[in-house]
Amino acid sequence: MDLILGAGPIVKLVLLVLVYFSVVSWAIIFYKFLVIHRATRDSDHFLDFFWTKKRFDVIGKGLRDYPNSPLTVLFREGYQELLKVQGKRPGEEESSLTTDLGGAENVARALRRATTQETHRLEKFLTTLATTGSTAPFIGLFGTVWGIMDAFRGIGETGSASLAVVAPGISEALVATAIGLVAAIPAVMGYNHFVHKVNVLTGEMDNFSQEFLNIVERMMRRN
Repeated sequence: MDLILGAGPIVKLVLLVLVYFSVVSWAIIFYKFLVIHRATRDSDHFLDFFWTKKRFDVIGKGLRDYPNSPLTVLFREGYQELLKVQGKRPGEEESSLTTDLGGAENVARALRRATTQETHRLEKFLTTLATTGSTAPFIGLFGTVWGIMDAFRGIGETGSASLAVVAPGISEALVATAIGLVAAIPAVMGYNHFVHKVNVLTGEMDNFSQEFLNIVERMMRRN
């Protein structure tokens, strides 16, 4: 604390910026941990429910039990689009609803759109972690360079280059680099961890979309 309080105004400003980045990064880390943990848990439970119940109408009524799963969004959007396709021509026979009429393609578009939206939701705030991890060390380095410049200016004013004169200024300056690393390291680790988790969830969404489309196409062929 003595080193921080004894630093120059520019170094103090740099330290405040770094502390702000660090606090925001930790808030995002805790928030994303909860969001992705709940999404993963509800997705696992929803898949068990989906393959157990099998009937779309029954599954649709149970979606509220898995509010955090991106798969429930995909199912809801795909199922609603399927109902629109089946009911878009009231006088038309169900047997004429085939993939040639674009029914399955409409459902596929709805699933792709929902996947994109859910991926964006899961990736929200991750760019802030990436920005903190890439810029915080350089911000800290700027504070260090500025502090060392002040230290050399003090040497010029006093005319003494003894360790007792140089050491306090340099040590104050190096605090900025240390705080920069303290802010950057958790942000980088959190970013890499959450990107991996989001990629896993995105893969599950892609697999679920394909399985859903396969079911829809089989239903249309039977009709």
